[in-house]
Amino acid sequence: MEDPKTLPSVEEYSNTEVQKNQVVTLEEWQEKWVNRNISFHEEQGNQLLKKHLDTFLKGENRLRVFFPLCGKAVEMKWLADRGHSVVGVEISELGIREFFTEQNLSYSEEPIMEIPGAKVFKSSSRDIALYCCSLYDLPNYADIMMSLLGKKCRYLLSVLHYDPTKHAGPPFYVTDAEIKKLFGSVYNIHCLEEVDAFQEKHRKWGIDCLIERLYLFTEK
Repeated sequence: MEDPKTLPSVEEYSNTEVQKNQVVTLEEWQEKWVNRNISFHEEQGNQLLKKHLDTFLKGENRLRVFFPLCGKAVEMKWLADRGHSVVGVEISELGIREFFTEQNLSYSEEPIMEIPGAKVFKSSSRDIALYCCSLYDLPNYADIMMSLLGKKCRYLLSVLHYDPTKHAGPPFYVTDAEIKKLFGSVYNIHCLEEVDAFQEKHRKWGIDCLIERLYLFTEK
């Protein structure tokens, strides 16, 4: 690993049941955007993704890349600028509009007739389509993702590792065992890197250690 920070000793936390029934409602998520409680947004983009982007893309052109719960992730424009097709899903219309505004992209919007109240926002100059609707209208996140992925797909998953007894989430703590349970029967799971992701802003979560792990899933 090339990250200059010294990683603390990383062990799985045994008390994962504390977050078992934690749910963020759609209303609570939208309130986070309205109240600017969006510390999860990375203005400079995810540095692990940037570092491992070529591993993910494998030199291929015109890939179709899906961003679930996309918010206003700047990585969407990175990929569109490289000629890839980007599709995102986000319940917060405010987050979607901010993405286009902050990236200086003009866009159109239109209703999705099949989903009451849903809209799709499309860039006028890049191949970007962001759907404003709930991904969780479907039953299980892992099942949704596996149903969307085609043959020879590659799936990047970033998870945060911290003491779940100190922070209720989101983001929620996910163990290696849970990742293997959800995805291991279908995909080869490789941890590309883990880095110390703790910043001062995370102290308000009540934690003093935060590790980010980036996984690459490939079809078995």
